[in-house]
Amino acid sequence: MPSPSDIISVGQKRASTTWGEYNNIAFAIMQIMGKIQTATLVQIKACTNLGGIDSPVGFVDVLPLVNQLDGLGNSVPHTTVFNIPYFRMQGGKNAVIIDPEKDDIGICVFANRDISKIKTTKKQGNPDSYRQFSFSDGLYIGGVLNAIPEQYVQFNSTGINIVSKGILDLEAVSVNIIADTFNVTSTTFTHNNVNIGATHHHSGVQTGTGNTGGPS
Repeated sequence: MPSPSDIISVGQKRASTTWGEYNNIAFAIMQIMGKIQTATLVQIKACTNLGGIDSPVGFVDVLPLVNQLDGLGNSVPHTTVFNIPYFRMQGGKNAVIIDPEKDDIGICVFANRDISKIKTTKKQGNPDSYRQFSFSDGLYIGGVLNAIPEQYVQFNSTGINIVSKGILDLEAVSVNIIADTFNVTSTTFTHNNVNIGATHHHSGVQTGTGNTGGPS
């Protein structure tokens, strides 16, 4: 008959393991610790907000990616954990909106108490249950191990790059550009003189088919 060390995976023990009282106590402690969730990698399965600005930061459904193991080393996959608040970089009513998307991989941390009431009321209050370090009380704090981005804001030693796959909209009461040089490269350039007023002038204006000079 094989010894326990031959059939039990590394780091796993049974209560019946006869290697002394220390190991029996250690087994009990490890069983309790195994129920404590701290942080793990998860995959996004759904998100309540897909980058929209008409609703507040929302929730994600996540699948923990590191499987559980039983005493014989058999894999026990996790199931989806629902309604996890996710992180958005925001202060007051100012925010950078990059909401999670399906299949993103990221970090989920778990509160030491039941946070369900706070998720609902957004106010200080007592926990709704006595549970601790549970998957149900997770917080998704951001993506890791994901693919190369196709649109981004990049900061490096030479400056800042802003890349968009589609339309880049800039909306403000006023826009000030201060630069030593200002270059525009475009296959199509539309110039609309709207509410320019007396601060916008073209040089070299003449009748006929000629072009004006640059604005000043």
